[in-house]
Amino acid sequence: MAGPEETADFAALIRELKDRSGLSYGVLAKRLHMSTSTLHRYCNGDAVPTEYAPVERFARLCKATPDELVEAHRRWILADGARQRERKAAAGTAATATPATAATPAPGTSTPASTTPSAPTPATNTPPPGANPPQPGHPTTPNSRPRNGNRTRRRTTLLTAAAVAVVLAATALIPRLVSGDDNSGDRKQEAGSVTSTGSGTSGPSPSSKSKASSSPSTSTSPSDSANPSRSAAAKTGTSATPSNKADGGAATAAVPLTVTSRPYAWESPCSQTYLVDEDAAKVPPPPTEQDAPSWVSALGAVSADSQYLELTVQGTGQETVVLQSLNVRVVQSGAPLAWNAYTMGYVGVGCGGGVPTHSFDVGLDATRPVATPKAGQTGLPYKVSESDPEVLYITAAAASHDVRWYLELAWTSGTRHGVLRIDDQGKPFHTSGMNGRPRYGYSLDDSEWIPHQAD
Repeated sequence: MAGPEETADFAALIRELKDRSGLSYGVLAKRLHMSTSTLHRYCNGDAVPTEYAPVERFARLCKATPDELVEAHRRWILADGARQRERKAAAGTAATATPATAATPAPGTSTPASTTPSAPTPATNTPPPGANPPQPGHPTTPNSRPRNGNRTRRRTTLLTAAAVAVVLAATALIPRLVSGDDNSGDRKQEAGSVTSTGSGTSGPSPSSKSKASSSPSTSTSPSDSANPSRSAAAKTGTSATPSNKADGGAATAAVPLTVTSRPYAWESPCSQTYLVDEDAAKVPPPPTEQDAPSWVSALGAVSADSQYLELTVQGTGQETVVLQSLNVRVVQSGAPLAWNAYTMGYVGVGCGGGVPTHSFDVGLDATRPVATPKAGQTGLPYKVSESDPEVLYITAAAASHDVRWYLELAWTSGTRHGVLRIDDQGKPFHTSGMNGRPRYGYSLDDSEWIPHQAD
């Protein structure tokens, strides 16, 4: 089987799900809208999907349990990280070999004149014998033209250096230090923010699962990432860059964990409703889960009644990182939006879904909302590392308020500790109640939105 151990483990799991389902490669590929050969390569470990969305659809088609869905996500994260490390290593090898080849001219060839440096000719104001000196107001001839080439090149170099200095200065100002209440005086508290693209895992983006390309960002705008699997497309949610400042301005090691968030994940289609400020005739059909971020963005939709978040937390090294607490911060709260509500499930079509492990409820109507573990589940602290990620599921409910909010994840690792802000591309998450609002479901028979029928 091709690929590293992480890829082999991932392939073994999806192959087991496929065999247990009793469905052929052809049937599964058709339902997943991919070629049979591509699915066969995934199951053999010859390739790893660049996004998590097709893995989740595959697992659900094969009737995977909630625990198996979590395990599939964990193994895909590790396999995708291994794939990125291999790609980066191959790119580095190619980059090292290319300059050596280009620097050696072929035997028997002469060096181009343009590459041979020539001694600069001293500038002189003395015209050649027999030539008239240039007159004021008249253009100079080629022989008497001032030699400004070197000065122009120096000016361009200086401008380029100045631009680089400005960028570096701005980058140095981005990290923020969260003041800690540590009496020992030697523990460093670092801050960061995780901004999500809202896409399936990205894909920061994103992209962002390998140690080389993912880190938590203290900027409110996503930083560029070398991870092509989160183009997000960054389709795998978001990556973050660490805070590089500590007490006294001294540089510290990078924040030892990354968080990828999917703010428009669905526990099940029937459980997800959006408020849209449009009449039913102007609203397009409900999207699939992986297309929900684009649908929401195009319509300016807001999560209604509840919002389901998926957070993937992974260490960036072998050291253990302890997730101490998950806190809710409300930015703004007001009356619910007076818009129409649209449920993503189809009328007359049942919905599946279950309660995965590490799930939390957040009551946004409370004066001080808190993240509470769902019944029968353990809460924080959890431990993560590069080889042992955790997936957290947050259900934030709002019945009588329109709330803008974000999360803060507190962590410790050895003598270091810090807080990561988790939001939606630098903006707070947005959830609104929908009590009393017109509610619609989409009818496949009529190909239109129709008033919702209470169960």
